[in-house]
Amino acid sequence: MSDLLTEIQRRRTFAIISHPDAGKTTLTEKLLLFGGAIQTAGAVKSNKIKKHATSDFMEIERQRGISVATSVMTFAYKGKLINLLDTPGHKDFAEDTYRTLTAVDSVILVIDSVKGVEEQTKRLMEVCRMRNTPVIVFINKLDREGRPPFDLLDELESLLAIRVRPLSWPINMGREFKGVYHIFDHSVLLFHPHEKASDDDRIYVQDVNDSRLEALLPESDLRQLREDVALIEGVYDPFSKEAYLKGQLAPVFFGSALNNFGVKELLDTFIEIAPPPQPRMTSERVVQPEEEKMTGFVFKIHANLDPKHRDRIAFLRICSGKFERNKFYHHVRLQRNLRFSNPYSFLAQEKNVVEDAYPGDVVGLFDTGNFKIGDTLTEGEDFYFTGIPSFSPEIFKELVNKDPMKTKQLEKGIRQLTDEGVAQLFIQPQGNRKIIGCVGELQFEVIQYRLLHEYGASCAFVPLPFYKACWLRGDEKDIEAFIRFKQNQVAKDKDGRWVYMAQSEWFLQTEMQNHPEIQFDFYAEIHHTSEPVS
Repeated sequence: MSDLLTEIQRRRTFAIISHPDAGKTTLTEKLLLFGGAIQTAGAVKSNKIKKHATSDFMEIERQRGISVATSVMTFAYKGKLINLLDTPGHKDFAEDTYRTLTAVDSVILVIDSVKGVEEQTKRLMEVCRMRNTPVIVFINKLDREGRPPFDLLDELESLLAIRVRPLSWPINMGREFKGVYHIFDHSVLLFHPHEKASDDDRIYVQDVNDSRLEALLPESDLRQLREDVALIEGVYDPFSKEAYLKGQLAPVFFGSALNNFGVKELLDTFIEIAPPPQPRMTSERVVQPEEEKMTGFVFKIHANLDPKHRDRIAFLRICSGKFERNKFYHHVRLQRNLRFSNPYSFLAQEKNVVEDAYPGDVVGLFDTGNFKIGDTLTEGEDFYFTGIPSFSPEIFKELVNKDPMKTKQLEKGIRQLTDEGVAQLFIQPQGNRKIIGCVGELQFEVIQYRLLHEYGASCAFVPLPFYKACWLRGDEKDIEAFIRFKQNQVAKDKDGRWVYMAQSEWFLQTEMQNHPEIQFDFYAEIHHTSEPVS
């Protein structure tokens, strides 16, 4: 048992989230450099890391030059084992990011100092709010002419509904950027353009009034820094690790990921304050990580890691106990026992077959079609992990079969792709019309491409005039009565739940007013009841 506790305490599992182009890939790369997982900067972007760390597996991703998939990168740093779950930067794949956030214990949010809080950042933070996930903020690109730091902090508080507390502070910005004062441990790191900052450059001082600073900084910069720090201490609450762990307070760091500046302070503080693997809620009870029996859930399914083979890998987050290779585990939805002879871990540059894994770890399981997003593995107990969200898509299109001879292939393909979470599938019972819902246009291209290349099925998409999909909750009789009158505006999701397809905000508001007995939900939890295989 003590071994299990030691392994749990060593682990930190987190995701980096940001609006596209805020510098997430660059920050990821610098963290991997510190952990020795890669040797050269630029490797993540130029695909020098072996495939799993770049996650550009599909041809369509390579053509677009964006990461569509989430990948897992594991590295050791200062005695801790860090599992970094990368998320797609592109907004069309936000749904993938939302689900990844359910598999981590904390988050680093990257903000572009020039642009501030952007639309996608707000949505991502809403998902963190739903789970009270601890968040550290990294304000990036300080070497550019950005917005004043206090303005950025005000914007974070007002738009993201979270209290912030700077733990480092920039000395000027843009061309005048001189470095960062690290409030957390009273040290100064000076910035020299085109030079790599190292620990030797760090100067520890008593506090910001230490006279040694006078030899390091011009008088005007030092005066400004002292005024800023006095204002921070006066205006912001003292840093509280407890408030951070409850998701109520976000520590803020400033730096430049491109110049590898301020990144080490972020990482060092992260391993000191970030939570180890946390308890998880299930449909029956709370599962504690230190329980002896293994439990875990699938938060992502990735197809075609190797284009030559039609394989899928299910990403399993271990929640309790110890996962062991070749041991039988209970698949709750299928009510079947499965064992895995080649489970993968993603340590540094290698995709290794793993003998065992612990809470916080993510293992890749080869899948021949047994898994859906949200599936749970246990050592016999029947429950499923809760809190994996499915949000209303933004764009809806009807799936049209262009080759009636390939109807079976199309059916199978679209089921598997939506089980993977590439898009959402809604079926209108009348005429068995299939509606695909996505966050962005790019996903429809991915689906079309993959249906053709993997299943030999040719399809087209016809745009539909829907604004939102709302899951219906309430008394069964009320919902049945509503459905009778709304045949053309309702459908079932792939778990068989009724969904109202609103044509506009006005229609939705009207239906909500006319039917106060029904709850119209913008997101639903993914869960599966048992479905024994015949």
